[in-house]
Amino acid sequence: MSESEGQPPTASVTDILLWKRWHVSLGIIVVATVAWFLLEWTDLPFLTICSDVLLILIVVLFLHANYAALRNKQPPTLPELVVSEELVNNVAASFRVKINNALLIAHDITIGKDFRIFFKVVVFLWLLSVVGSVFSFFTLAYIGTLMMITIPVLYRKYGKYVDKCCGIIQDQFSKHYRIVDENVFNTLPRNVSKDKES
Repeated sequence: MSESEGQPPTASVTDILLWKRWHVSLGIIVVATVAWFLLEWTDLPFLTICSDVLLILIVVLFLHANYAALRNKQPPTLPELVVSEELVNNVAASFRVKINNALLIAHDITIGKDFRIFFKVVVFLWLLSVVGSVFSFFTLAYIGTLMMITIPVLYRKYGKYVDKCCGIIQDQFSKHYRIVDENVFNTLPRNVSKDKES
């Protein structure tokens, strides 16, 4: 048996991101572009577009299955989708741990245990608000999809230059951060006591 026969027919994520299966990678970009165009440049609501796409898909599959039955051919087999109880329990347990960690961090931020983390979260949320006012959610999702498909293959090709530029940027950022840390952050109280003596 050859090496290609031993591999599964579906493309792995690595092959798609590194354009080893360029037709799948190109297909993802085309589908993402069409979806972004439909969601951003038409006046149709998201729910309407999803319903229409599912409606067309179901009608086409129904007609294809009945056409095969009329011609005495085997109808197309669809994969049976079953979610196991073990998978649901594992996902729920992992999700619960992550939510509890996020709530613990949020609790520490809101009661003022560490002002530096509070300041960083405020700046991050403010930047997120600014970006959200400029771009819609679907545009950000589209940009993220394009970056996810193009950046790994570009990094693989031009990784040395990217590492060199990122090293220079990181040095400059670290230098400026040290200045801000010495002049601003060190003057702020690190821990705010909850019990102040009167």
